[in-house]
Amino acid sequence: MLLRGSWRRLALPSAPRPWHRRAGSEVGAAAAPRYEVVVIGGGHAGAEAAAAAARGGARTLLLTHKIGTIGEMSCNPSFGGIGKGHLMREVDALDGLCGRVCDRSGVHYKVLNRRKGPAVWGLRAQIDRGLYKEHMQKEILNTPLLTVHEASVEDLLLTEPEPDHPGKCQVTGVVLGDGSIVHAGSVILTTGTFLRGMILIGLETYPAGRLGDQPAIGLAQTLEKLGFAVGRLKTGTPPRLAKDTIDFSGLQERAADNPPVPFSFLSEAVWIKPEDQLLCYLTRTTLKAQEIICDNLHVNNHIRETTRGPRYCPSLEAKVLRFPNREHQVWLEPEGLESNVIYPQGVSMTLPPELQEQVIRSIPGLEKAKILQPGYGVQYDFLDPRQLTASLESRLVQRLFFAGQINGTTGYEEAAAQGVIAGINACLRVRGKPPFIVSRTEGYIGVLIDDLTTLGTSEPYRMFTSRVEFRMSLRPDNADARLTHRGFEEAGCVSQQRYEQAVKMRAALEDGIATLKSLQFSISKWSQLVPEVPISSSRKLPLSAFDVLQYPEANMELLARAVPEPLGKLAQWRQLAERLKIEAAYEWCVENQQQEIEEVRRDEALRLPEDIDYFAIDASLSLEVREKLDSNRPQTIGALSRIPGITPAAIVNLLRFVKTNCQKAEKLKALPQTDKYFLEKMYSEKAASQRQISAKSSEEKQEYLC
Repeated sequence: MLLRGSWRRLALPSAPRPWHRRAGSEVGAAAAPRYEVVVIGGGHAGAEAAAAAARGGARTLLLTHKIGTIGEMSCNPSFGGIGKGHLMREVDALDGLCGRVCDRSGVHYKVLNRRKGPAVWGLRAQIDRGLYKEHMQKEILNTPLLTVHEASVEDLLLTEPEPDHPGKCQVTGVVLGDGSIVHAGSVILTTGTFLRGMILIGLETYPAGRLGDQPAIGLAQTLEKLGFAVGRLKTGTPPRLAKDTIDFSGLQERAADNPPVPFSFLSEAVWIKPEDQLLCYLTRTTLKAQEIICDNLHVNNHIRETTRGPRYCPSLEAKVLRFPNREHQVWLEPEGLESNVIYPQGVSMTLPPELQEQVIRSIPGLEKAKILQPGYGVQYDFLDPRQLTASLESRLVQRLFFAGQINGTTGYEEAAAQGVIAGINACLRVRGKPPFIVSRTEGYIGVLIDDLTTLGTSEPYRMFTSRVEFRMSLRPDNADARLTHRGFEEAGCVSQQRYEQAVKMRAALEDGIATLKSLQFSISKWSQLVPEVPISSSRKLPLSAFDVLQYPEANMELLARAVPEPLGKLAQWRQLAERLKIEAAYEWCVENQQQEIEEVRRDEALRLPEDIDYFAIDASLSLEVREKLDSNRPQTIGALSRIPGITPAAIVNLLRFVKTNCQKAEKLKALPQTDKYFLEKMYSEKAASQRQISAKSSEEKQEYLC
């Protein structure tokens, strides 16, 4: 049996398997290899998913077109940002890879949003593309239980569904491009922009998921045949410029932070010295660029397409059309320490190459810039994420998980976050354990997945702090306190080393807060000890050191100088001192939010039956509400309440039905078998009658509208 490329750490094949149904035809599998989890796609979602599944103890196979592209940063050479930095900290708290790899490959580290509080700071870094790819591949290829293989996947192996889970069939493996078969307990799709991907430059189009890589056509057709709702999105990337042809002398410099703040909780510091970090530069477009773009829209298919592109990272053409007669920022970002390539953030475009050159040379500092690679657009298929559960498992096909851009998101960080959760849950599914769900009250990851699976998306979804209700509690500094313990105990994806470090930090925080609260003096005494802190004289009661730490002017170093014993030891551990300051600053906010968080958690605990037929249930719900419920399939009352158009009355009526239904189920269990049969028959007939009423109502409505 010939396979493209070579298997890495290939285990012995399993015993012959029975016949399986393939999506489209029947195939037999004599001695095909078997893995507990198979991950399709080696991008940011796929790498994190494969590593997470393997860390959980699952024998995992990662299938990718090219092993050499694992860790490829297809677009911008940066990680993090506002909202995205939170996701990276949470991925790291679950022992994900991207945070610590960034700490070993960044060239410019910067915390964004510093003018606001630490709850919304955005950790960000410019990354050396080559170093990131090198370190990520080293991580992946040296992960125990993880095998990597170069191959395309053209089809899925399917069999009859499990009776106790929703879905019309279950996946049992994949069919590779050469026709060979790999069996699997769970399959994760992380195909990025490769599902029927199409690249556009000017009027030219050709099939590709990324420049130089072929798209996934067969897999896209399989998913459509299975009944998945498929949409179309687009994105783009700017031209790459030669650094030695740019005049930086008149441009605004942007220096990196000193000292740099690491992404990973395991990193004491990043790999690069503060003084060795590279600069970024800011320039702006001119009206000449606008003129070139507007005069040549007729030779730009990508911008004329109705396919939705990213709202928050639009192409230069889209910005010019939406905001005419303005200058637009262009950030010149280095792609590596030894690289001669500059990434011009903000000028993604799909004009023909000769016109791209004219636009670039109309920008100050870029008058003589040489384009090394033209910008291009990508259009690709994505699946409506409302077809997934909160574990990222498909509702249509059991044991099939989705993560990354295939779910309608944009960005490396959003992909990595979904990848970790999909990998954890694919492993747990094979083990027969409950899924690992991060709720909206626990993390940005929970908000991301809940938004996608409850509301869906019609444009590339990007994470922002404004999407998160409990920002004061879900901060970058406490991601380990929120998720590492759960990742170790429930998911099994967190190493002993990381778990012990998180436990140590949590204990130190608790002891530190107790020590600070126990140290109390009068206002006059504190004014003598720390005259730099403007303590309000209107306060009557004695103040604790923790109260004083809440003032912006105070920090642990200042307090330790004033009261060396017992505060000196707390100030010596820098990370602890910083976290104590943040805990003090947000104490009252977190306490005020706690009641709201508990209310949301109560709603999330009220789960809706997975197999509920919204058109058949005997509840006072309008046809429009029933259609929304059937389309969105919310898993909890909390998720139900976030669906647009669902009224409070509908929530109450559905909640009443669910509670009544649970009581009926309890009564049925207590009845003799003969009585059970007649009652179940009565309920079934009533449901069928209700379904007929709903169908008739829908027909009458259509006739009325016509």
